[in-house]
Amino acid sequence: MTVMESTSTKVDVCAAAPQAHPRPEGQDRYTISEVAAFTGLTAHTLRWYERIGLMPHVDRSHTGQRRFTNRDLDWLAFVGKLRLTGMPVADMVRYAELLREGEHTFEERQELLEATRRDVRSRIAELQDTLAVLDHKIDFYAGARRAPERPCA
Repeated sequence: MTVMESTSTKVDVCAAAPQAHPRPEGQDRYTISEVAAFTGLTAHTLRWYERIGLMPHVDRSHTGQRRFTNRDLDWLAFVGKLRLTGMPVADMVRYAELLREGEHTFEERQELLEATRRDVRSRIAELQDTLAVLDHKIDFYAGARRAPERPCA
């Protein structure tokens, strides 16, 4: 699976800020349990990602054991960010399919990401409104505690 997207002038490594990898390039062969420990995903989730096409073509050892690479870790970090956006799994799988199809799908991938960004911005606005209501209530209660008690008439 190629996680690098490129044009003649641009390279997108999928993750905004690449994480430090546990092993250097060339020595980056991880078992599923190592990837689970590193990413916080379960082995079951990693197998499911592979089965649905979100994590295609994970290399295998001569005994059939999965062997993940640093590029796979970068891809999983990107998928984690997409999950945080609330992007539906079907859209994530579609994005992965488009990525595998090549450069002629740039526009469709961009549209998918732009739609997700619109959704995220809308949710952020809703959360900011909610935060303003909470701040107002907290200020009200803080002010009420500071007010002197009034004698009963």
